[in-house]
Amino acid sequence: MNTRNTLLLLASHVAVGAAGFAGGIYALPILIEPPAPTAVEIKEATAQIQFTAQFRRDLKDSDALHWGEGVVSVAANAISLAGKLAPGPDYKLYLSPEFVETEAEFNRLKRQMVRVGDVKTFENFVVPVPAGIEPAKYSAVIVWCETFGQFITAAKYR
Repeated sequence: MNTRNTLLLLASHVAVGAAGFAGGIYALPILIEPPAPTAVEIKEATAQIQFTAQFRRDLKDSDALHWGEGVVSVAANAISLAGKLAPGPDYKLYLSPEFVETEAEFNRLKRQMVRVGDVKTFENFVVPVPAGIEPAKYSAVIVWCETFGQFITAAKYR
């Protein structure tokens, strides 16, 4: 086997390995996703809704792999989504004093935000609001991928 063939073989194996690794990163959260809450569970969790907002796909830093759509309900005890998120690992739900739609804006305001909890499902979610966090003191809800520092979606509710 000559050097050219060896290099082509090595390059093809590296490319296939990289593609498989990337596919695994994308597929793993989908495979381990817990059951999504039903519409009834969402309604019960946010029975005393204070605010509603809309996740939209057309935000500046949203793209084919990072997006959200649906109705977000904010109550004192829980925040829920009746809709969908692009699948991904390590999603966190934040409350922000300002609406943001880019990674740069998120990073600029992160110290003023509060992390509410983990988002573990991609179709509908309910995230309990921990004691001491008052959603009425904030104006926007944001889904952020902590592992990759990636903006997913946001909605302004006040």
